[in-house]
Amino acid sequence: MNARNTPARLSRRRLLGLGGTLPVALLLAACGSDTSSRYDSGYVSGDGVTTEIPAAERTDPLEIAGTTFEDEDFSSVDLRGELLVVNVWYASCPPCRKEAPDLQAIHEDYADQGVSFVGINVRDSAGPAKAFEENYGITYPSLPDPDAQIMYALRGQVSPNAVPSTLVLDREGRVAARISGGADPSTLRAMIDTVLAE
Repeated sequence: MNARNTPARLSRRRLLGLGGTLPVALLLAACGSDTSSRYDSGYVSGDGVTTEIPAAERTDPLEIAGTTFEDEDFSSVDLRGELLVVNVWYASCPPCRKEAPDLQAIHEDYADQGVSFVGINVRDSAGPAKAFEENYGITYPSLPDPDAQIMYALRGQVSPNAVPSTLVLDREGRVAARISGGADPSTLRAMIDTVLAE
């Protein structure tokens, strides 16, 4: 009697064992297929934290300068008296691609209110950067920063591995607000409106 029951117990155990591992294997396979595209670009996204800084607590003005991908000189000092939105990006960064149309729309909506935009590209050569700008209809300038000189000037304001990141500089060139990670358009608009109203 025991000899007859033993094979049945073993096969039930084997079936239960297989039944337990099958969902796990399917789950791992599903996760692998769902997430593989997230890591093809090697980006490290920001954490999504937003910060608004009261005027009395803002630090010294930032100076951002360089030559744009269109070979034009740019200096944030020339824009004092206006707001400046600074966006850190590169072409193969998925959240950068997602936020690009919103940034362009906000740039267009606020251009006549004394708000300028500039991009800081931390990785691309001119070819991929210009292709990105053309693809998304970006009309504001971007500065290449392959040697991280601009990012060094932004230390303490932008984490060097948080891409994208967006800063709103007040009329004096001080950081008034920041977004670490992809910019939610309504949040960025609210930040700009707050600083414009000062």
